[in-house]
Amino acid sequence: MPHSPEEKKKVLTRVRRIRGQTEALERALEQGTDCLPVLQQIAAIRGAVNGLMSEVIESHMREQFSSAAPSQAQRQARVAEMTALLRSYLK
Repeated sequence: MPHSPEEKKKVLTRVRRIRGQTEALERALEQGTDCLPVLQQIAAIRGAVNGLMSEVIESHMREQFSSAAPSQAQRQARVAEMTALLRSYLK
């Protein structure tokens, strides 16, 4: 999770933008909009979510790996946690 006020503001702005996009998608579906604009909106939402995920992962990695872990076991645990997160994201 981004901890600095600037990073937090950026992430919240992205989340609000995504909310607006999903609300627009919902309206389009309710109105029976043609498939092409609906698909374009879905692609835009996917891109926005991917961008959000990228920012949060980057922040998490900086936080976790900017300081040395006290032990080899803790380093391995950090790497395992990050690997699991990336695998779930890439599914």
